[in-house]
Amino acid sequence: MFDLFITDKAVNQLKKLKYEKGLVKHYKAVRKAFKLLQSNPKHPGLQTHKFYTIKGPDGEEIFEAYAEQHTSSAYRIFFYYGPGKRAITIVSIVPHPD
Repeated sequence: MFDLFITDKAVNQLKKLKYEKGLVKHYKAVRKAFKLLQSNPKHPGLQTHKFYTIKGPDGEEIFEAYAEQHTSSAYRIFFYYGPGKRAITIVSIVPHPD
């Protein structure tokens, strides 16, 4: 199991999903994806892959995981490994542009 850390930015994005009318289904998908990330970040359902255009705060490689697929404005989770072993830091939770 991996420990999940969530940046303030990602916490605010998650709160918006949880409390804004019409976004609750996305919130549920993101929470499910978090569980998969904790148990296996390379789970096929997440389609995790390296994201090359940005880096973490200390130059970490950023990865993108799918919280949803085949959905309009499907949500994506951006993260890096760390701090330390068996840890993942969630950087951002955003909809994929259509």
